[in-house]
Amino acid sequence: MSKTAIIYSYNTQKSKKVAEKVIAAFGEKEIEAVNAEELSKDVLENYDNFILSAPTWFDGELPNYWDEFVPDLEEMDLKKKKFAIFGLGDQKGYTENFCDAIGLLAEILEECGATIVGQTSVEGYTFEASRAQRGDKFIGLPIDQENQARKTKQRVEDWVGQLKKEFK
Repeated sequence: MSKTAIIYSYNTQKSKKVAEKVIAAFGEKEIEAVNAEELSKDVLENYDNFILSAPTWFDGELPNYWDEFVPDLEEMDLKKKKFAIFGLGDQKGYTENFCDAIGLLAEILEECGATIVGQTSVEGYTFEASRAQRGDKFIGLPIDQENQARKTKQRVEDWVGQLKKEFK
């Protein structure tokens, strides 16, 4: 398997906990953690596969650390890179933009030539709209710690199993 990085903010408690579950399921020796708030172009050049944390802020926005890195991303050629995105959202409190950050980040990456892997079914979620949705799939893994925390561990384990195949 190619080198894999997981990029998440070390300062966000919920995203950090989910990222730790991803790392445990993936295998600590198989993945390297990178603080999203210290992200640089060099990081993207040094890995082949990426797992990104993209929690949705406010009414469907990317977190500041991703917003600030978008100009750098837009200058990069990511044709040989694979990205999987998980995001946190609240499907009851923000039903009209549930996990939008996953979709926003995927769109930017795709414009740079990246391959997005790790689609998951929309089954089991209740929401009105999401930029992360494409047909009957999400372009990544939505996590709702507010309303479905008990499902997180199994969703992460299933998704990581899928990623291990797609990252080859």
